[in-house]
Amino acid sequence: MGRRLYIGNLPYSTTDQDLTTLFSQVGTVENVRVMRDMATGRARGFGFVQMSSDAEAEKAIAEFHEFQMQGRPLVVNEAKPKPEFAAGAGRGFGRGGGGGDYGGGSGGDFGGGGGGRGSREPRW
Repeated sequence: MGRRLYIGNLPYSTTDQDLTTLFSQVGTVENVRVMRDMATGRARGFGFVQMSSDAEAEKAIAEFHEFQMQGRPLVVNEAKPKPEFAAGAGRGFGRGGGGGDYGGGSGGDFGGGGGGRGSREPRW
């Protein structure tokens, strides 16, 4: 399996075909994906290219890093794996920072501290 490359600082008009044409100059391109905004469909300025071998990927990095595409210097490097998150960790879900039912930080049923989702006084 080849190596996946991150391509950054793309012009917003770039298409998958544009990247395929460019990177085909240095080797066999297996897969291309220009990332797009889900709401507008406009390119987000980055994408991914998968080359068929590590040697071709290295050649593509050497050849196209800081390559001028429509006046913009491309950023080309090896793509890093997408980080995996524990369910709710650091995303603002659930209780604020561990503790009781209403608040984070110090624990207890209604402990204050962390400013969690329900860090106000209970209604009796």
